[in-house]
Amino acid sequence: MDVTEVIIRISLSFLLLLCLTRLMERKEIAQMTFFNFASAIAIGSIAGNLVFNSQLSIRNGVISLIGWGLLTFFTGWIVIKSKKARKIIDGEPLIIIKNGKIMEKPLRKASLDLDTLNALLREKNIFSIRDVEYVIFEITGKISVVKKDQKQPVTKGDLNIENHHKAILPTITEVVSDGIINTPNLLKLNLDTAWLKRQLQQAGVKTISDVFYAEIQSDGTLFIDYKDDVNRASKLYPE
Repeated sequence: MDVTEVIIRISLSFLLLLCLTRLMERKEIAQMTFFNFASAIAIGSIAGNLVFNSQLSIRNGVISLIGWGLLTFFTGWIVIKSKKARKIIDGEPLIIIKNGKIMEKPLRKASLDLDTLNALLREKNIFSIRDVEYVIFEITGKISVVKKDQKQPVTKGDLNIENHHKAILPTITEVVSDGIINTPNLLKLNLDTAWLKRQLQQAGVKTISDVFYAEIQSDGTLFIDYKDDVNRASKLYPE
């Protein structure tokens, strides 16, 4: 292959991979099923062959890459639409501990041994199977755990403690980053820059350039991080 052909192959492979990854499912590696993982490796392998394998024509390489990508996309679509297909392709979660008892058959079906099970439990900060009521082995290879009642952490509801700091905003929202006001985020909260500047002045901020980072908490307080590394939280006052 000459240099021109290599550049063409690299460009085509890169653009096709970019388009296919945008088209297909957006999942983190930890959320991928074995099929997702194997399919991603296959697509990467085909893309690599398109670049380096001179015996594979550009046309056939492009067809192979697009074809595999479309098959993966339609398989994912079928999995979403059909519960039966989802069970066949992705499998289903397995209950490997039920009512505190290890279920040996599902454990073998998941290809787990006791050492691996204990290691997975330790990742959940559980160091004894005796503390566990239910363990579900998910299709991603992770486990979901329900502890026994006496091992559950105490909540405010258990102690009949009322939460007096209820959330008044849906989520924590950044409003200043590196001295620059994030206007779109303010607009999402039905606020404006004039309102923010008033709140900063009440907190003793002379100029917006003195603020490295600021965010509105879900309970309505304004957290400010100054560029001189002095942090302070000030009360968010309504207009």
